[in-house]
Amino acid sequence: MSKRSLNGTEFTAMVLAGAEQLQLHAEHVNSLNVFPVPDGDTGTNMNLTMTAGVAELKSKYTESLGHSAGVLSKGLLMGARGNSGVILSQLFRGFSRYAAPYTELNPSQFATALQTGVEAAYKAVVKPVEGTILTVAKEAAKHAVYFSRRSNDVVELMEQVLAKAKETLSQTPDMLPVLKQVGVVDSGGQGLVYIYEGFLKALKNGVSSSEVSPASVEQTVSRVAVAGIVTHPDLATVQVPASAQSRLSTEDIEYLYDMEFFINRQLGNAQPAEFDEDKFRKALSVNGDSIIVIGDDETIKVHVHSKAPGEVLNLALLYGEITQIHILNMREQHRDLLSTGMDIAPMPELFADIPAETKTPEAPAVPPADELAPYGFIAVSSGEGISSIFKSLGVDVVLAGGQTMNPSTEDFVNAITSISAQQIFILPNNSNIVLAAQQARELLEGERSVTVIPSKTIPQGIAAAFEFQEDESVESNTDNMLEAVSRVQSGQVTYAVRDTNIDELQIKAGEYIGIQNSKIVAAAPDLLNACQELLGKMLSSGDEIITLLTGEDATEEITEGLISWLEDNYPNAEVEVHYGGQPIYAYLFSVEV
Repeated sequence: MSKRSLNGTEFTAMVLAGAEQLQLHAEHVNSLNVFPVPDGDTGTNMNLTMTAGVAELKSKYTESLGHSAGVLSKGLLMGARGNSGVILSQLFRGFSRYAAPYTELNPSQFATALQTGVEAAYKAVVKPVEGTILTVAKEAAKHAVYFSRRSNDVVELMEQVLAKAKETLSQTPDMLPVLKQVGVVDSGGQGLVYIYEGFLKALKNGVSSSEVSPASVEQTVSRVAVAGIVTHPDLATVQVPASAQSRLSTEDIEYLYDMEFFINRQLGNAQPAEFDEDKFRKALSVNGDSIIVIGDDETIKVHVHSKAPGEVLNLALLYGEITQIHILNMREQHRDLLSTGMDIAPMPELFADIPAETKTPEAPAVPPADELAPYGFIAVSSGEGISSIFKSLGVDVVLAGGQTMNPSTEDFVNAITSISAQQIFILPNNSNIVLAAQQARELLEGERSVTVIPSKTIPQGIAAAFEFQEDESVESNTDNMLEAVSRVQSGQVTYAVRDTNIDELQIKAGEYIGIQNSKIVAAAPDLLNACQELLGKMLSSGDEIITLLTGEDATEEITEGLISWLEDNYPNAEVEVHYGGQPIYAYLFSVEV
């Protein structure tokens, strides 16, 4: 019996099944990481991203596929971790944009939604690389559009989508030589195939409304979040010193009442006034700023900083009944912050039940320009010592992160909105985190001025932070930090988790490997030799500045032996040693001329 369309309940069942299938195989996806390092993370990132999407669906899915797809997209977008997670979120973001006006999708519409998702994902990546999840998604969607003209059965269409995705996945080693060299397929593409397998499984099993309930979704959230994948309790922990706030004067806060509330259009006045958003915003701006208004036919969300809260409430009453009112005195908050030296807890999340209808996240509003410090900084760190270094360089927010602890888009959004600064710089310090940072910047475009310095390693991030000068312009600082990033050579030493042969280098499981920038260049059975071999390849003139960041697995004996070796072999080099405390990588090296 053919199935001619999909509704919101059926789509939700597909998402749940896809998330569970991905979770079951997340460790396999991790194992496909090209480098044989212990922090292969594609499966973890995709799993955590899907978990965020499923969690958003928990109580908000409906029979409307367009609505449910929008809810999923919001969860994926804010929960996206790593490049694979960001690309996955963009695939469903494009899908949801096409599906938005539809209660159900027929095969042709479903195929077009997949194709729209691919287009969104390609736009999100500055330099798309074929032979990755992008290619698997693209070829599957292209085939879906072709096949949908010949079949009106959604199940048959999904069978074809999965088959084409698997076929393309098997060809990824022919598109990316490094995959063939290592003997694996693309990890992100494999993760997408597992999701599609879950989609087809749900369609073939059939689903009823009783099978997709808040309780069943909650169970899936729990299973996907914890079974097989252990999340880090300190993941993306935000550490916010009061440095930016301390430069502000309390009395300079003109619009001192921070107000958030709902207007319920169905309650209150028997015949509420017709809502004109532009007129409402203009009226709020007379005695306020930092205005956010998000509304539909039933509910209007309002955020404003005002010096006349009574007038704001009287204005809102014209349009319905006011609910969930929160008013804070920001001068009082600021005095408390200055007296305690501690950051102020954010407002409770009031608007989680309103699906996002724009690309702007629901975030605290921006203070007036005269209350802002000129610059703010966010940096991602993978160790206690490294975090301390960034703080000493004036970084306002340090996010705990790294290969297996990628901050999500939402983590970056929250960090950005926690800083009162006119211009914010982000140092991702990992190639797998850059996309999430850029996605956060795009979400807040028009609200906050954010520049992502695409630092791909901790040494690059430290060099960029050193280069910053507060009395320089945004453009000059950006250029100077980019130049600093370009002149740093980065090295890292860890151990191999499997045998492999890469770039004619034979590596045995358990051996130590040295990575220069993004290429494995050294392998040795003992840690000291691996460090020496790596540094030997990084040093050219011998008069460079060498910085050693010691990790959790570093030892005093190895560190002293390495310093002695450098002094004997590179007497003109300047050597600095700092405690980094990073996991997995015993040593991080920075070499600058």
